Amino acid sequence: MKLPFQVDLKGKVAVITGAGGVICSEFAAVLAACGASVALLDINGEAAEKTAERAGGSSIAVQCDCLDKSSLEKARETVRQRFGKVDILINGAGGNNPAATTDNEYMMPDTEGVKDFFALEASGLKFVFDLNITSAFLTTQVFAADMVKKGGNIINISSMNAYRPLTKIPAYSAAKAGVTNFTQWLAVHFAPCGIRCNAMAPGFFVTNQNRALLFREDGTPTPRTGKILAATPMKRFGEISDLIGTLLWLVNDEASGFVTGTTIPIDGGFSSYSGV
Repeated sequence: MKLPFQVDLKGKVAVITGAGGVICSEFAAVLAACGASVALLDINGEAAEKTAERAGGSSIAVQCDCLDKSSLEKARETVRQRFGKVDILINGAGGNNPAATTDNEYMMPDTEGVKDFFALEASGLKFVFDLNITSAFLTTQVFAADMVKKGGNIINISSMNAYRPLTKIPAYSAAKAGVTNFTQWLAVHFAPCGIRCNAMAPGFFVTNQNRALLFREDGTPTPRTGKILAATPMKRFGEISDLIGTLLWLVNDEASGFVTGTTIPIDGGFSSYSGV
């Protein structure tokens, strides 16, 4: 990928969770291209290995469960032994789950055979909250310990759902709102330590998790895709390259050294559009 501008990250150590995913695998390649030593954490070790091979540079794959503190602590020791203490943490692990998703956008009386709000299981909501918030909490708790005495940079992955909840996905929308709130809390708490904490809020990007919601098996768009593009002033889905400039700006202390506690929407105007 061609970088929009160059940032020198030589001597920096970065940890990325959810590194096997579409977005964070690209982030890994970008940080490695800028000279950072990058540890790629994912519960799927094979996916992390593929990302490390693609990223090149000083990149290592670390199989890790971000919901298991002992697994995170073991990963931290691996990173310390290989690269040293962490300077940059990207909490990219997250996602949704069908168990926390309704079939329809609206509750319609006397509808049978449809998974509505009342059919959702608490276990599904807990899974989604853990995947997005608990993982960020535990990962930050473990790796920010390296930053307390020297400063550092934490970037969480929120969503435009944090501004306005989407239909069908109540748990994911609420969880991402929680990520944005948690980002603000961390920014205040760690300010005396020189640790900045911000979040990126991608709009609609086509990923492995949402592809089936956006396109049918034959590749034609679903009605939901039509609604999304109608509500996005720029009338397109985001490309991963659209995120890179914001990432490079946030990891560069010279460029964004007075920026902390923010959540930056990168959504083609979706969060600003009222529909009128």
